[in-house]
Amino acid sequence: IFGAALVAPLGQAIAAGADPGMGPRNAVFSDPQRALLDALCERIIPTTDTPGARDAGVTDYIEMIVDEYYEPVDRETFFADLAAVDKRASEAHGTSFSQLTSERQDAIIAASERQQLDGVSASFFTTLKQLTVTGYYTSEIGMTVEQVYLPVPGRYDGAYPYAKVGKRFTF
Repeated sequence: IFGAALVAPLGQAIAAGADPGMGPRNAVFSDPQRALLDALCERIIPTTDTPGARDAGVTDYIEMIVDEYYEPVDRETFFADLAAVDKRASEAHGTSFSQLTSERQDAIIAASERQQLDGVSASFFTTLKQLTVTGYYTSEIGMTVEQVYLPVPGRYDGAYPYAKVGKRFTF
């Protein structure tokens, strides 16, 4: 994620030393928006043999970023993008995005990635992926369950067999 240009508010949060475990100070998402965002983030990092984005509290992280680091115009664009995704789900399938099957959710996400959803900004899904990945891998679950966390790493062994680890080390 850090090899690509960061979403400006995310870069500001990182520069400010925002605590990834923090939740929002103010609730800026309605319950339907929260359910929609939970579903979107869970499709980006789903629950498998490890917890997914929902379990890691990624929506709380995104709400904190949107509340504290988004300019008002960017916040409104984000909300409009969420509304457009849910509108597409309702028009195409008669229900909200969060109530759709995984396959139908993935089809809407793919259309968003291809910039084929009316009313969704070109950067929406890229931004959402960056926020989700950052929120997940800075969470306790992302750091300790998904990866091997070594607060005090041992000796360096450049030839250590990856098969013995099965996960990426984080220090």
